[in-house]
Amino acid sequence: MEKQITKPIILLEFLKLQFPQTTNNKLRKMLSEGRVKINGIVVFQAKLPLSVNDKFQLLGRNSKKPQTENPLKELRKSSIEIIYEDDDILVVEKPAKLLSVATDKLEIKTLHGKCVDYLQQQDNKSWCYIVHRLDKETSGIMLLSKNKQSKEYLQEQFAQRQVYRIYHAMVEGQPLEKSGTVEHYLMEDKHLNIRLVNSKHKEAKLAITHWEVVQQNDEASLIRVMIETGRRHQIRMAMKELGCPIIGDKLHEAESNPFGRICLHATSLEFLHPATDEPVRFESQPPFAKI
Repeated sequence: MEKQITKPIILLEFLKLQFPQTTNNKLRKMLSEGRVKINGIVVFQAKLPLSVNDKFQLLGRNSKKPQTENPLKELRKSSIEIIYEDDDILVVEKPAKLLSVATDKLEIKTLHGKCVDYLQQQDNKSWCYIVHRLDKETSGIMLLSKNKQSKEYLQEQFAQRQVYRIYHAMVEGQPLEKSGTVEHYLMEDKHLNIRLVNSKHKEAKLAITHWEVVQQNDEASLIRVMIETGRRHQIRMAMKELGCPIIGDKLHEAESNPFGRICLHATSLEFLHPATDEPVRFESQPPFAKI
């Protein structure tokens, strides 16, 4: 089916006009299945604005079935913990001490590599794309996309600060206040070291970190952290600035390490799904949640 757009309209509204007897869920499924093309490009966003003379094309159903009957079994084999998966996104739990993606050193063992291996066990043509990163020492929720269109849409949400990100950190001692916001400017030097700089520094990047105490005792505090920006080592630097470095974070002056790791975990991620434009939220429990 092919048609030319005759007036400005949102894609989902256009689909409703073409298929008046079809439910919204089925129309959105057309998008999530990659069956809709605009000007020859597969699109997934239900709220995509269409212009006059744009060309709409609806592709036939894809009858190809996954080769793997039990994807969760295959996932366990590749030592990745899956949180959610559909045709557009893959949400997994990253363990601590694993790189999100290879650096210039071309490391073989990365979360991205493990996810690609998992997908290719089902279909050797499959691939996934990095949408955002977690520091090597940080564990928790990480989002990957299965196609370039979804990747671009999701990365735009991160760039526009539209993604809601929550972390939990176990820190040494007790902050003087119960909640607050740390705003500072960070830069990364050629040796990949992160340091505080003046806002006028040519390489300065603003880091905004909101925090609140969840639990505490005489020795440690469990801190809930919400970040507006996603700078490398942002939370670790913010906790150090509070005088309460994250437990295990020797680089930022922590003195204790009872868990054998840096106690920072990405616990919640909320964004607009690239196929439906509806908000979706995924959560994970930190392994050090109780003091």
